[in-house]
Amino acid sequence: MEKTKWYFINSGPCSPSYNMALDEALLDWHSEGLIPPVIRFYEWNPATLSIGYFQSVEKEIDLEAVERLGLGFVRRPTGGRGVLHEHELTYSVIVSEKYPDMPATVTEAYRVISEGLLLGFQKLGLDAYFSIPDTEEKKIDLKKPKSAVCFDTPSWYELVVEGKKVAGSAQTRQKGVILQHGAILLDLDEDKLIQTFKFASNEVRDRVKASLSKKAVAINKISQSPVSIDDCKIAFKHGFEVALHIDLVEITLSEAQEQYVNELEQKRYSNDEWNFKK
Repeated sequence: MEKTKWYFINSGPCSPSYNMALDEALLDWHSEGLIPPVIRFYEWNPATLSIGYFQSVEKEIDLEAVERLGLGFVRRPTGGRGVLHEHELTYSVIVSEKYPDMPATVTEAYRVISEGLLLGFQKLGLDAYFSIPDTEEKKIDLKKPKSAVCFDTPSWYELVVEGKKVAGSAQTRQKGVILQHGAILLDLDEDKLIQTFKFASNEVRDRVKASLSKKAVAINKISQSPVSIDDCKIAFKHGFEVALHIDLVEITLSEAQEQYVNELEQKRYSNDEWNFKK
């Protein structure tokens, strides 16, 4: 059976506003039938704190720490909680809700799309598996997170190794299209991450920091040999191709497409009204 061709974009390090604008632009183009489904890999320059669409900057984020640490800052179009994008490979998947065999529910669509991540981790030699909240306590944690930190709790079908979260993902559906993107951790600076959030007290801060090391882990903490960004790109590209039964065709944006992304970036993701609106 012939494999479906999807686009593949390897963006490399980009600014936070450009990264989010390009993800949204790809969603727009796919919704209009201008491009097939897309998988994109990217990084961040500078290292960036991204927050979920529904998060409150005033209540949850220490902007003085973000500035002191020299971090970029952007609000994502997707939900979820705060993520420090530093030593990681970020992926995005853009695909129609009506794509063959794509489940209608968010949770099950996560499972299908994240199969590519699962195979990628396994190709890197890691014994990864899906998180399934199987106790009442874990289900309550999902509904009422103890902190604004993404890697504090695994969600349904996120990737776990040795009981700890190794990839955090978020999803939105707009114009009949699914956009799922997420962070694949190579290394994690827990001190830096915790500094960027507000907590009710120092005791709560210390408790979240202590729990983070038990709940999240980076690839290079558990891999038997060092894993690079390029290693990840090879492994996860292969994982998505096998899991989704597709061929990825690498493309670069046209001048007109770049202009569209830049206009969207100025209109939204480099705009304080968007980033600090809640």
